[in-house]
Order: sequence, then structure tokens, then C-alpha cells
Amino acid sequence: MEKQKRLKSSRYITGFDGIRSLAVIGVILYHLLPTSMKGGYLGVPIFFVVSGYLITDLLRQEWEQNGKISIWQFYVRRMKRLYPGLVFLLITASAYITIFQRGLLNNLRGVVLSSLFYVNNWWQINNGLSYFDRFANESPFTHIWSLAVEGQNYLIWPIIFVFLMAVVRKKKWIFYTIMGTAIASAILMMVLYSPNGDPTRVYYGTDTRLFSIWMGSALAFIWPSTRLKKNIPKQAKKVLNIAGFTSLITLILFFFFLDDHLSFIYYGGLFLVSLLCMVLVAVTAHPGASLNRWLTNPIFTWIGKRSYGIYLYQFPVMIFYEAKVSGIADHVFLHTVIEITLILLISELSYRFIERPLARFDYGQTFRVVKGWFTKPIFSWKKPWVVPGTLVVAIALVGFVTAPKNAVTADQEQLQKNIAESKKLAEKSQNNQGNNVAPIDQAILDKYDLSKEQGEKAQQLELTAFGDSVMLDAAADLKELYPQVVVDGDVGRQLYTSLPYIEELKNRDLLKDTVLVGLGTNGSFSESQFDSLMSAIGDRKVYWVNVRVPTKRWQNEVNAMLAEMEKKYDNMTVIDWYSYSNAHNEWFYDDQVHPNPDGMLNYIHLVSEALLGETKGSETNQTSETSSTSTSDTTSDSTQASE
Repeated sequence: MEKQKRLKSSRYITGFDGIRSLAVIGVILYHLLPTSMKGGYLGVPIFFVVSGYLITDLLRQEWEQNGKISIWQFYVRRMKRLYPGLVFLLITASAYITIFQRGLLNNLRGVVLSSLFYVNNWWQINNGLSYFDRFANESPFTHIWSLAVEGQNYLIWPIIFVFLMAVVRKKKWIFYTIMGTAIASAILMMVLYSPNGDPTRVYYGTDTRLFSIWMGSALAFIWPSTRLKKNIPKQAKKVLNIAGFTSLITLILFFFFLDDHLSFIYYGGLFLVSLLCMVLVAVTAHPGASLNRWLTNPIFTWIGKRSYGIYLYQFPVMIFYEAKVSGIADHVFLHTVIEITLILLISELSYRFIERPLARFDYGQTFRVVKGWFTKPIFSWKKPWVVPGTLVVAIALVGFVTAPKNAVTADQEQLQKNIAESKKLAEKSQNNQGNNVAPIDQAILDKYDLSKEQGEKAQQLELTAFGDSVMLDAAADLKELYPQVVVDGDVGRQLYTSLPYIEELKNRDLLKDTVLVGLGTNGSFSESQFDSLMSAIGDRKVYWVNVRVPTKRWQNEVNAMLAEMEKKYDNMTVIDWYSYSNAHNEWFYDDQVHPNPDGMLNYIHLVSEALLGETKGSETNQTSETSSTSTSDTTSDSTQASE
């Protein structure tokens, strides 16, 4: 006997699979190709709007059909739909970490518990984790913040829905109420956002992200899918198609051009994206428009139905793969294809064997079924997954129980200590200008393999060193050799956020005639962003240290851009730290980016060769020959690396 539909008048809108497909493609490419898909993160508010509309539309149908809704059954349906995939991810990822990547065990219990209870976004906020620190904060569970926001909404929304239907009643006023609350949430984002700070709090917060979901919910009250007529006037159809197509194209363009660092995103940009998505959802849902047909094809249907799993498994695949595979930056396209293939394959297996079967499973039979797993014979072709499945769960539990809390490795502890001390030294360097300079000690020259002539130049050189954590970590060594140096560095600093700090240094008369810059470790930048920074620096002599970030896709792009900019600016010289250090993993801490004490000696030596002129002695001449900082070599090496 065919199973009766729960809602008699409901219709499956295939075009929503197309919208989900576009959203999840945007999110994945944002993480895999951040310089190409700059606005792919906008897939998340698109998911939110679609989710809000569908959930509320179904609740309206249930209310109209039955005169009430079953809140408990709503929770059961949501849990059966979402929990199996999430639990499977947490178990398998925890087991993998326990065996193969134990450095990620830190705080595993907090991650798992906060994910299971759908409060992971607040857990990440309270633990000071940044969504935008793509270098230091790498976790296979970072993306679960958005599932937490949706989960919290699912908890409160059916209760609010019943209240609105019973008390407010009129659909128009319900729409106004929900939209008013959504606008208040968007305004709260604007109020809490700080242009000069990390935006993670407003990006993760349920209170500042709820507006996208509620805008979709508001739409369901004035645009119910079952009340829309298929036969409409040609002019109305034309208007709908133009509106839907325009919103679709605009959102796709935003995927490519709307950088996540723009203040506009938080000052109404995400709200605008949600409005456009409301239009897209409304037109797709309308049977009289053409957009539903345009967004329906086998590929979108396949991706859309598996979009939840694809979103779930993207981060674990990326983090685990990139930790084990070297040379990511040298073969970006190849590794991107491999990672996407792995994500799709795992998502398909999860959809077929975990998500879909468990969504239909009668959980009242759980005890009987589990008991059957362990009846003899345990080893059977009919249940080949019981033994390996039990083993995976056991390993995951070991990792869960033994996971340390807020622990750091010896390398991490030393690096954190160095950076903390460097911050103090950097602040001191900005406040102690004009002091008398004592003759340089020969031991310091020997330490950095420099000549006496270079040492005398270093003592007299007025220098500003500006950059990210690598430059900050060099503060002590720079100060030892260059007593008049001003150091301004910060962890996670990006080029496109640096302009205000350069202007501040200028205003305080701390931007010297010689400027040493180290930016690009944390992400790439556009030529216009680079031009803005160079314009602020002016005609000062600029020495720019290129980057070594072997596990990041942007390494070669940054170095190639710097090589091109060296040709463009007569006052700029690139110091080729990448070529000089790339073959020396022993010079770096575990992250393979920050120089350890030995690496820092070589870093300072290379920088000094550029700032002070090459050494006259035969021994250091040999060093110079193997580590040329000439413009032509830098350009050639960086370009070849990019290719």
C-alpha cells in the first residue's frame, strides 16, 4: 500500500535543489579557491532563506490542514533529517583525528558536545576562534556554526509560529512582525560590527544572523507555495521571470566580487543578499514563472538533494587532505579537483547509507535492531559493517575521552611566547625613538653572518618593519640589529586591512624612509588593494618580503603578484624569502610558516643583505650567491612557482 502524504496539498519544488546547488558550490569554492570565489560564503544566507521559507511553508500547510501543528513531531522530523549525518561526521572525523591527526584532538569534547546540542557557534565565539583566520584556526568542524544557528531557530520557531497564528492571525501582520524582527537582527549586526576588529562575533551570532532565516519565513506567509496559481497573465509571468533572473545573476556576481572583508557586508550587505534570495525563492516557488524549470536539471537535482552532506563533509576533507598532502600551492587546480571529488563521493555514500535510510527509520525499533547486530554470527556478509563500525565508534570515544582542553604543543607554546614578547617589544619600539645608538657588538654581526660595514649601516638605519605574525615574530632580532627600528605587526593581519595602521604610523611620524613589509601570509590581495597601500606609503623605499606558506593555495599567487608589483614600482624591492627558505623545513616550526630560532637567523640575514647591501667577505659572498635577492631572480622564481 502506498504511503499517504502527510500534507495533502504540498508540492515538491525542484528548482529549490538548483538554489541549494548554487549555494553549496559557492561555499565549497570559497574555501578551495578563495581568490576566485571571493563571495562564495554568501551561500550560507541563501541556505538560510530557503530553509526559513520551506519550514514555515510546511508549517502553514499543516496548520491549514489540521488546525494545529505537532511541535514534537516537528522536532522529530528535523532530528531524523539532520542528526544522522551530523553524528556520523562527528564519529568518523573524531576517529580519524585520534589515529592520524592527533594535533586536532585539542578541545574535541567541546566541539562535539556543542555540535550535538547545536550551540557550536556560541562555543566558537566564547573560545575566541575566528572564522576568518584561515591560517591559525583550522578545524574540520569550523563550518558547523551555521548548523547551530539553524538548529537554534528550529527549536524556537514552531513555538513562535503557533503564537503568531493564534494571536496575531492576519497573515499581513504576521509578515510585518517577522520582517520587523529580521530588520532588528540586521541592525544589531551593524551596531556590533567593528570595522577594525575581527567580525566573527557578528558573523557567527544567532542574534545577528537570524534575519536571513526569518526573511524566508516571512515570505511563506504572503507567498504560500500551495496558493500560487499556474495560469497567470503573460505580463505577470514576464515580470516574475525578469525579477527572478535578475536576482539570480546578481547573486552569482556577488559570489565572484563581494569580498568577505568589506564593511558593506555587515552594514546591510548580507541583508541585501537575503532580500535578493527572497525574490529568487518567491519566483522559483511560483508555478506560473519559468525559473523553477530553468533551475531544474539532473546535476542540480543530484547536488541539491545531497547539499546537506556536501556542506557537512567539505571542511573535514579539506583539513585532513591538506594536512597530509604537500605542494598544494604548486598544483592548486589538481588538488582542488581531487578534494571536490572526495567531498562528492563521501556525500553520496552518506546520503545512500546514512542520511536517507535513517531519516526513514522507525526509532522505536532501535533496541531490537541494535541487538540483532550482535547476534551470532557477528561476522556475516549480511552485516559486514558491524565490526569496523564498532571499532570506529570505539576509537572516536577514546579520542573524545582523552582529548586535552586548551592544550598547546611545545612548538605552539614557544611560538605564542615569542609573539607575546614581540608584541611588547614592538610597542616599545614605537615609544622609544631618538635614543643614542651604541656601537654594535661583533657577536651580533657573527650571529647574523654580517660584516662590520653592514653592522654600522644597520645601527644608523631608520627603519619601519610592518607586517603580520611572521614580521612580528622577528621584532626581537630586528631590534637587536637595528636599534632605531619601529615594528608594527599583528597576528592574522591582511594587506587589505593594513591601510589604517600605515596612516596611523604616518600621523605619529613613525613611518620611516625605509619600510620593510611582510604581508601575504594570511591571504592574497588584489592589485588595487596593493596600490592603495603603496600610495599611503608614498615615495619611501619599500622592501617587501614574499611568503612561504606551502599548505595554502594563495602562496604562489601572492608571490607572483609581488613580482609583478616590483616591476610596477621603482621604489620597491622584493626579498625572496620563499626561494631562500623553501628547501629548509628545519628552519620552521610545525606550521612550516613561522621561522624557528635557526630560521629567524636566516630570515634576518636575508633581509639585511637587501637592506644593507651584500657582504664583502668571501664567506658571505657564497651565501649571497645561493640566496640572491635580485629583482630578476625574485620575479622568475615567483612566476615559475605560480605557473
